Amino acid sequence: MTSKIVIVAGGTTGMGRATALARAARGDDVTVIGRSRRDLPSSVRFLRADLSSIAEVERVSSDIASRHDRVDALGLFANRVQPKRTETADGLKYTFALYYLSRYLLAARLAPLMSAASVIVNVSGVGTTKGGIHWDDPQLRARYGAIRAQLQAGRANDLLGVAHAGDARYVLYHPGFTRSGLDGHPNPLVRGVLKTLALFAARPVARSVAPVVEWIEHPPADRLTTSDRGEPVDLSGKEADARRLTTYTQGLVTAAR
Repeated sequence: MTSKIVIVAGGTTGMGRATALARAARGDDVTVIGRSRRDLPSSVRFLRADLSSIAEVERVSSDIASRHDRVDALGLFANRVQPKRTETADGLKYTFALYYLSRYLLAARLAPLMSAASVIVNVSGVGTTKGGIHWDDPQLRARYGAIRAQLQAGRANDLLGVAHAGDARYVLYHPGFTRSGLDGHPNPLVRGVLKTLALFAARPVARSVAPVVEWIEHPPADRLTTSDRGEPVDLSGKEADARRLTTYTQGLVTAAR
């Protein structure tokens, strides 16, 4: 069996890490992108980067393209809750930049290396009906809230799938409440509550990543697959919003050059 070339963005902890390790165990050539290598084994290549930075995403994309003539799978996991509004060096809201823009850029820059036999798995919140794009203030400068920012970025990721025009198969996946990323919340009280809830209500990481591992092994036949804890999600009627978001995003990237 030929090993696959797998890129995992946000793969140093939680579901991203579990996916990277599972694929490496199958003999794949796995590269993880993140801030810190932590305890990743030597069998996994690590690229250090701040994925909230446009320049950093461009850099790692170029690095990957210089090392590989193809990419078989791209896993998009990077996200972090920000209780207070924080701007990146590009002047963008941190949540928007990390949770949405980095995913847009990685998929776009690696698209030339991906074919119809490749797959992009975007782990986000498809199926969640709350939230939307605040077209009058996408960077939430006037009215910021951590949940508001997360929901907007989640709906933006839905539109990424709708707008996807590359050859690779695209999967939007909502795993549900999982024992993953619980240490990432900056508020210690919230972390404690989440960990307590997770003991009773959260899915084990291995269960939540199992579909991701298999999508990498066997990419879906459909160009876009949506899965909210195993149930398909209808995103029809979102095409105009997807085009609008793409235009806005392209403008941000151009302005950052």
